[in-house]
Amino acid sequence: MRMSMGRMGRQLLGLAVAGLTLATGGVAFAELGQPAPWEWTLQQSGSPVMDNIVWFHNFLFVLITLITLFVLALLVVVVVKFNARANPVPSRTTHNTLIEVAWTLVPVLILVGISVPSFRLLFLELDVPKADLTIKATGKQWYWSYAYPDNGKFEFDSLMAQDKQPRLLGVDNEMVVPVNKVVRVQVTGADVIHAFALPAFGIKIDAIPGRLNETWFKAAKTGTFYGQCSELCGKDHAFMPIAIRVVDDQEFASWVETAKKKFASGGTSTYASAAGPTQ
Repeated sequence: MRMSMGRMGRQLLGLAVAGLTLATGGVAFAELGQPAPWEWTLQQSGSPVMDNIVWFHNFLFVLITLITLFVLALLVVVVVKFNARANPVPSRTTHNTLIEVAWTLVPVLILVGISVPSFRLLFLELDVPKADLTIKATGKQWYWSYAYPDNGKFEFDSLMAQDKQPRLLGVDNEMVVPVNKVVRVQVTGADVIHAFALPAFGIKIDAIPGRLNETWFKAAKTGTFYGQCSELCGKDHAFMPIAIRVVDDQEFASWVETAKKKFASGGTSTYASAAGPTQ
């Protein structure tokens, strides 16, 4: 029996080590802007908003861990000190003013401490700063269309590409934006409700037919960042990726000139611009 328990313990230890190795290995080999195998943390941040989301997440994790350990310690004390054997004559105390005031005020102070950074983060996400570039993203069944009203008012579709990596995230035409510039994204839907979501930038907003929502990001690093439609929108909902390629100013200007010719259209659609109010 002793040998069996020892063997079982070694097997469990081996499984734990293997799982930890896979998890940490997945995080170690994570690429910027996309999910990684066995990833258990948030994606690497690519914008100031996501930096704040990661900080707030870590802050809450530490706080709830401390609260959980404190409650566990109280339960252990109660079980050990106030069981029938250790305390055969129970106390008849029914009220304790100090304890009642403490267990009322302390949770209130904790919630206030959480609310301050929470409201600050919400304001950062929802208050769109003066934009350097405006892009209109339209969700369709089942792909995205992007319009650049500040750069010649061209528009193009972005569909999932079967032959591109990462799997189910690569597209034929990526949204291209300059690095370290405030990009305002106006989001709407052409048919049903979609959702424009990109984890590395900390953005997620519904694309609703007949309504123009907006969000923003400021990419702090160059590279390609991936997201997906995050609203159940039909049978091909899982095949509606978002790909944003962040480049330097010179490469962006060159891409715009190429895109004007490649996606030239005779349409006269009116879009909002970075310099003007939202239409």
